[in-house]
Amino acid sequence: MKFKCLALINLLVLQYLAILGISKGFDFFYFVQQWPGSYCDSDKFSCCYPPTGKPAADFSIHGLWPNYINGSYPQNCDPNNPFNESEISDLISSMRTNWPSLACPSSSGESFWSHEWEKHGTCSESVLDQHSYFETTLSLRQQTKILQSLTNAGINPDGGSYSMENIKDAIKEGTGYTPWIECNEDSSGNSQLYQVYLCLDSSGSNLIECPVFPQGECGSEIEFPTF
Repeated sequence: MKFKCLALINLLVLQYLAILGISKGFDFFYFVQQWPGSYCDSDKFSCCYPPTGKPAADFSIHGLWPNYINGSYPQNCDPNNPFNESEISDLISSMRTNWPSLACPSSSGESFWSHEWEKHGTCSESVLDQHSYFETTLSLRQQTKILQSLTNAGINPDGGSYSMENIKDAIKEGTGYTPWIECNEDSSGNSQLYQVYLCLDSSGSNLIECPVFPQGECGSEIEFPTF
């Protein structure tokens, strides 16, 4: 009888957590970086520079997203743990450089970071608290150096078209891992390099080969726009 009661209690707790939307775990992270030139040269987005001016012509952070192997992902897992800028005060300068917002209206990034933490970061708080979440993501950007990997292979943000295969090979050569590339379209309808996905294990410690890639495809040749 005792064990049946415990099983019932556990079931009720799991159901309660599911109702609240609190994640019980995840399988890996997507680490996503975006090319600002493709964000700004698209009819899909409105582009506004931060108050500090135009960001550097380099890949910047979009986010670190917990995911499941089946392709789905948890989100908005802990409404009781909102973004708190005071917890990452020592990281703010680096975040404004490496994780800027290009959304309109112009902002210093706080609303962007808040969205990323509350939608995605709260679902990994079992392994990364708020400070560790942002610190880990910043470290990953310095570790991966996507633009350097591409330019080393002669792939430059000059508005030219490049082979998708060569882009993937260059990033794998530089990082050691196979990327997934997301494209968008410029104002003329041309497919262009927009975001690069790499994967991290569920401990938040190591890059890994992605167990599954998102849906979507790019053409065999894509543009790498200027910024």
